[in-house]
Amino acid sequence: MKQVVQNYKSGELAVLDVPVPGCKPGGVLVRSAYSLISTGTELMKVSEAGMSMLGKARSRPDQVAKVVQSVATNGVPATYRKVMGKLDSYTPLGYSLCGVVEQVGAGIDDVKVGDLVACAGNEHALHAELNWVPKNLYTPVPDGLAPRHAAFGTVGAIAMQGVRQGESQLGEVALVIGLGLIGQLVVQLLTASGVRVVGVDPDPVRCELAERLGAAACGDPESAAVEAAVAELTGGHGVDQVYLAAGGGSNQPVELAARLCRDRGRVVDIGKCRLDLPWNAYYEKELDVRFSRSYGPGRYDPEYELEGRDYPIGYVRWTERRNLACFLDLLARGSVDVEALISHVADFDDAVETYQRLKEGDLKAVAVLFRYSEEAVDTEAPAVAVPVVKRPGGGVPKPARAVKSPVRLAFVGAGNYATSMLLPHLAQRDGVELATVVTTTALSAANAKRKFGFAEATTDLDAVLGDKSIDAVFVVTRHSSHAELTRKALLAGKSVFVEKPLALTEAELADVLAAVEESGNDRLQVGFNRRFAPLLQEARKRFGARTGPASLRYLVNAGRLEHGSWYLQQGTHGSRFAGEGGHFIDTASWLLEADPVSVYAVATPGNEDLQVVLRYPDGSTATISYVTTGPSGFPKETLDLVADGRALRLDDFVRAAVYDGRRKGWVSSRLPKARDKGQNAELAAFVKAVRTGGPMPVPLESLVATTAATLAVRAGLAAGAPVTLAGAR
Repeated sequence: MKQVVQNYKSGELAVLDVPVPGCKPGGVLVRSAYSLISTGTELMKVSEAGMSMLGKARSRPDQVAKVVQSVATNGVPATYRKVMGKLDSYTPLGYSLCGVVEQVGAGIDDVKVGDLVACAGNEHALHAELNWVPKNLYTPVPDGLAPRHAAFGTVGAIAMQGVRQGESQLGEVALVIGLGLIGQLVVQLLTASGVRVVGVDPDPVRCELAERLGAAACGDPESAAVEAAVAELTGGHGVDQVYLAAGGGSNQPVELAARLCRDRGRVVDIGKCRLDLPWNAYYEKELDVRFSRSYGPGRYDPEYELEGRDYPIGYVRWTERRNLACFLDLLARGSVDVEALISHVADFDDAVETYQRLKEGDLKAVAVLFRYSEEAVDTEAPAVAVPVVKRPGGGVPKPARAVKSPVRLAFVGAGNYATSMLLPHLAQRDGVELATVVTTTALSAANAKRKFGFAEATTDLDAVLGDKSIDAVFVVTRHSSHAELTRKALLAGKSVFVEKPLALTEAELADVLAAVEESGNDRLQVGFNRRFAPLLQEARKRFGARTGPASLRYLVNAGRLEHGSWYLQQGTHGSRFAGEGGHFIDTASWLLEADPVSVYAVATPGNEDLQVVLRYPDGSTATISYVTTGPSGFPKETLDLVADGRALRLDDFVRAAVYDGRRKGWVSSRLPKARDKGQNAELAAFVKAVRTGGPMPVPLESLVATTAATLAVRAGLAAGAPVTLAGAR
């Protein structure tokens, strides 16, 4: 088999052919699928190996002390031979991977051959095609978690142990110094725990990434903005904890920690930075300095790691194996996002070149993965199920009861989109009564009542759902609550208009459809408004029917988010595309008059820009380019549809044209005062359906298919392969 090794004396890196390890009792033989390069620890080793002997001595004074002691005990010649022999040997690299169990040793009963496991240990989870891993250093991978994400298990456990040492509590504020791989994970774990985080790193790209992943604010250690953010979040008291996730020889991190930490705060060292503690600063605040030892309790204990003797859970709740399993569970539930950290995936055969590029700075990266032979993992194509809409009796939608005019509406949520894009249209519409607005804060409800003329304002959702006079409920809250609020409103017998997305997970989508089946109420509309835009409606009409497959291109110049946007809280509210992408998928499917059958998605590092390719039953394709790095002056949305010798072009809902083979068949000539993206027409269609009891504007089956396709984008990014939409019509 092949394995990455390094000669510490010469600095040589190589991929060697070495014997396959035996499968000893108490462990399993694992064939690697992905292994993770620790861009901190491993690159430090690679850099040290390239130093002169004097440089090596200066970087490892602890080892120099051992050499001095050996000279005193064994003499110079013997010590020299011992040191040179050790230096001039190949040593392994790597300590975090995911792979498939190939052989099970005696005494192992928790996994079987073919199971996917995450593995840890700088002697057992190496950059090698096969590794023998003892029981307490592997854990099964949860169903549905991609192998490339499970490969982060060990570094995730390191970050988790650091957070545990900080003993963070809900509502506290933490400072994370160093936003490399470990620091980024610490930020996400703290955020998931209800802690507000300020990040510090000299690299603005890493600062921006941390903010997208949940940090409240980030900046350069020299920046006054960091101190200002800490002061604002803590009322001037200072942060409750500081996590040192930085490396290097500067003493700046510990000095900054003392300056920004509150009285009797906690400072946790996770990385390997200089620790010359300024005595006065630490004494005066009585700071509690703690160390986080690798993955957790059990580390460096041979009885635990090699002999498989676990610590009783009643005495040691979080061992290194339990930390590893806990981190994988958070990944599987979407509470932590590691896909955004992946800067590069290299074939294992290119390992030496990849290390050299990292060392020389040619490859700027937070996380880099080695990808092994596809034989290591199940090659079955990933799939996302498109749930079947089940109605009582199994029939088609039945007409609903017409309601007396005016149609009484309740709004759950009154944020920016509701107050700018929906309520202005409804407030002036005949036959509509804005009955009740429900918000989580009393003042926002009162403001909406005053501005738009709601009859009542409340924070009591249950009272509104129980009010039989309410005909329809609008769900316009943050994304993470859409599915649950929709489910409750359907069960209460209300017609529901929910802003996109309908659901953030397959489980949430299934819960909504279970409510439809249980209640018999399928009166649901999702805020996919583009298909209702008058200009696009006219362009589609002018384009006419088609006979052959079509090619559609949709460029979305989404732009960067403002600092502090809740869209950045991906662990809670899903990715930005999960929230917005349904708009563009729905528009493409409406133009192509079908639902997609497969999705393929690729992204630039950090998922900044996405390319999503949808395939349709008749062979048509739609490519959605969702970019955040474009110029602000460029149009936000441009669309081209080509089929049967004709073309349709839409320029940002301001201008449209249809071309045929001979001439330009139609061009919109009147420029509207404002872009009409269809909200008004969509609301009119929804209100009419509620009032008359007629069909909802968009079939429920189409809403479900679009939602499933949107969810498939995330699955496709994780798998790096096309995703089949199982059960698509």
